[in-house]
Amino acid sequence: MTVGFYSPLPPARTGVADYASALLAELRRHGSVEVAPRQCSVALYHIGNNPLHAEIYRRALERPGVAVLHDAVLHHFLLGQLDQAAYVEEFVYNWGEWRRSLAEDLWRGRAASASDARYFEFPMLRRILERSLAVVVHNPEAAAMARQAARVVEIPHLFSPPSPRPSESEAAAYRRGLGLAGDACLFGVFGHLRESKRLLCILDVFTELRREHPRAALLVAGDFVSSDLERAAAPLLSQPGVVRRPHLPDADFWLAASAVDACINLRDPAAGETSGIAIRLMGLGKPVLLTDSPAVSCFPEDTCLRVARGLAERESLRETLRLLLLANGIGSAIGLRAAEHIRERHGAPLAGKLYWELLCEHSA
Repeated sequence: MTVGFYSPLPPARTGVADYASALLAELRRHGSVEVAPRQCSVALYHIGNNPLHAEIYRRALERPGVAVLHDAVLHHFLLGQLDQAAYVEEFVYNWGEWRRSLAEDLWRGRAASASDARYFEFPMLRRILERSLAVVVHNPEAAAMARQAARVVEIPHLFSPPSPRPSESEAAAYRRGLGLAGDACLFGVFGHLRESKRLLCILDVFTELRREHPRAALLVAGDFVSSDLERAAAPLLSQPGVVRRPHLPDADFWLAASAVDACINLRDPAAGETSGIAIRLMGLGKPVLLTDSPAVSCFPEDTCLRVARGLAERESLRETLRLLLLANGIGSAIGLRAAEHIRERHGAPLAGKLYWELLCEHSA
């Protein structure tokens, strides 16, 4: 059996590329896997919202295989791939003729699609679900959204640790390089910066928190996806205690991740995804703040910190950050339990085994 592997791979600046690289190595321990071959016994297609997935998505429809939904909402992807007429017809195909006028309205308002919850309420998955032999998702929320598929398999998002892992002395040196005092409590926000990551709310809350707790610091590392968000965030990013860094290459990411005391990784609205950044930080033993949603219901209560959605978000985030600043040892305890959970449920060897068994079932 030869598996065809279709995915963005490093150096592409996408979490799917990092995930795919680790999975590819694991699958090759089990048998023959070729990247983007013309012919194969069974194809594994990695599907996400990034335009890098465009050709992979088209091939997955033409030559069905096993699809991995890294995002369980493909609405934004299709907005970027289709013209108005094709988009409206695709929406109607997914949701029925009676919603044609809604499709036309959504097309006209697409400039706000990154923050408008309506675009997240209509996943636009029907075509890939109907065509695929099986669909892989990473959490219960995505599984529920993909229920139309012939077969849905939940495989926990894999964790592949850095080799070698940055030492404590290297992490301490990185913190000093950021200009932090020795007693600073450093929170980190990582990855592509878009409206759904709640950066403006995080920065507002941090501003208030730092007035009470001057040792609080915030590292914001990543490239902006939205120019509107970048303009709005600029004044807050220049305030005392905030350290700004662009996209971090893999080695620098692991160093920064090892240096933070906690990670803020909010998603609202969300696309049913499991965050690779959250898995990485939890795997390192860091407490991670996550938006409370069905997507994170697979994490035990004591392995992460949940932040409320909607009107309660700001107060919930403020109190959670204050807890980490004031309660000695609570962050470390949560991080230790997080690392244990990731090691048991999200290890790359286990994920590789589950994928290989599924691919064998569907091999021609």
